[in-house]
Amino acid sequence: MKTFNDIWALLQPKVEYEQLKGKCRNLWESFSSDKQDYIYSRIEEKKKRKEFVDYNPKFAIEKNSAAPKPQVMSYNDYYAKYGTTEERDGWKMANPTGNRVIYVKTT
Repeated sequence: MKTFNDIWALLQPKVEYEQLKGKCRNLWESFSSDKQDYIYSRIEEKKKRKEFVDYNPKFAIEKNSAAPKPQVMSYNDYYAKYGTTEERDGWKMANPTGNRVIYVKTT
């Protein structure tokens, strides 16, 4: 379980954002421990890959609290791209309607 101090240390906000610490703490504590772990992991991974994480710690927490939207590819497009129906590169076969197979990838 990640604490507020953990996320604050990970974000390393500049001095000008210090006045947001209370609001950030309240926001952080409004999430379940599972959601906190998700947010922390997501920000940690972005930092490892040198991806942008908002400089404003409140925005950084908010923006990384939402689950990413899945990418969807039709069966035909998937087969054209990979030449197989086997799951690859994080794509998973799904049949949400029971009538049509699609491939879904969450990044």
